[in-house]
Amino acid sequence: MNIKNYISEINAIESIFNNDGNFTKIEFDSRNVKNNDMFVAIVGSLQDGHEYINQAIEKGASVIICEKIPETLNPKVSYISVKSSSKALGILASNFYDNPSQKLKLVGVTGTNGKTTIATSLYNLVQKLGYKAGLISTIQVIIDNKKIEATHTTPDQLKLNKYLSEMVDSGCDYCFMEVSSHAIVQNRIAGLQFVGGVFTNLTHDHLDFHKTFKEYLKAKQQFFTSLSPKAFAITNNDDKNGQVMLQNSKAKKISYGIKTVADYRASVLESHFEGMLLQIENKEVWTNFIGKFNVSNILSIYSTAIELGFEKDEVLRNISSLKPVEGRFETLHSNNNITAIVDYAHTPDALENVLTTINEINAGEGKVITVVGAGGNRDKTKRPEMACVAAELSDKLILTSDNPRCEDPEEILKDMLKGVNIVQQKKTIKITDRKEAIKTAVMLANKGDIILVAGKGHEKYQEINGVKHHFDDKEVLSEIFNLLQ
Repeated sequence: MNIKNYISEINAIESIFNNDGNFTKIEFDSRNVKNNDMFVAIVGSLQDGHEYINQAIEKGASVIICEKIPETLNPKVSYISVKSSSKALGILASNFYDNPSQKLKLVGVTGTNGKTTIATSLYNLVQKLGYKAGLISTIQVIIDNKKIEATHTTPDQLKLNKYLSEMVDSGCDYCFMEVSSHAIVQNRIAGLQFVGGVFTNLTHDHLDFHKTFKEYLKAKQQFFTSLSPKAFAITNNDDKNGQVMLQNSKAKKISYGIKTVADYRASVLESHFEGMLLQIENKEVWTNFIGKFNVSNILSIYSTAIELGFEKDEVLRNISSLKPVEGRFETLHSNNNITAIVDYAHTPDALENVLTTINEINAGEGKVITVVGAGGNRDKTKRPEMACVAAELSDKLILTSDNPRCEDPEEILKDMLKGVNIVQQKKTIKITDRKEAIKTAVMLANKGDIILVAGKGHEKYQEINGVKHHFDDKEVLSEIFNLLQ
């Protein structure tokens, strides 16, 4: 490729050509640079790529994209300055992989909760409808049927376009991807062409990164503002920020809701721990999903499929056979009739949704015992709120470690305890060791009781001091249940 062909596209401010402008591949990590590569200097939250320009040149970089051209120039290297290196990287990565997002129907799903369920279910639905599809989610990347473990909710610009290119090569017609607020702000989706976007909800999360809720909202809103007039934008009308998300969008605006007037609506006819009977557009549909929050998720899946042009009856028929995503309201049962639920809920709103659902179905027949923690090195302000919600909606609360990362787990639990009032403290215990906390919950449970183990869901590890140790909530519960036999 030759950088001279993309000068206008990346909005170059200044260009200094000391060679022909050709490059073999693109890198933004100087450690991966090889001879004749382009190096894009990204200003990150922890490191500034501009500090590694010389290192990249020493390794053979022939073209440098940066926001500030160095004072000392290498006479054999070309330098191009841009307003945003991260945005330029997205555009260049798309072009490098021959713009794969334009060769399939790419749908982005954003919001605080529900992204994984919606994106994964849409992938499964489209596959059931007879089309090849790809998935980019928190849990995994799937290229038709090839699965790759995910490291981020939304990968970086180079990986994204590489995955999309592989999907095109595999004959995929569609791709459904989670779009995180971090990815939007960091321009990881720059250069991609979406046929549609879906908004789930907006609640308290990621304020360690965005600093204020207003900035968090603006980040999500930016995704819908960037959609083309040919795209569709689907929003949750039940969320108070649902219409705010679309106010500057030029895309076709579509809404769904349970409680409000919307283009697509649904109601719950029956609700059990095994699933729900819904009414969608005057048709009864059984779903294996549980809880009102999942009714919203099902509606977003249905409305997206219809906007993509699929036939309504076929969509409803296949929705009824969809299974919940791993780690999202997954149920396990002991021989002595104790029900355990494993869920990824790690925000106050998500916890409230799951516990409200449990209480509605349970109807006071058994005790609700909740085991929950909060992640380290993340938004601290949600910790007391999570504990408050859990204490209010549980008969017994066990506060424990989640992924403490590089924080002292005891300090995390102290933050959580600030949200528990004097009365609630009587039903709250603190057990730092997560396995012991789960074991204690099982020991406290009797026939008909329900245990919620929240926060980690699908995760198979616990991160402590930068090291990931094997840990699986479902595995631990199964082991303890087997000992009870």
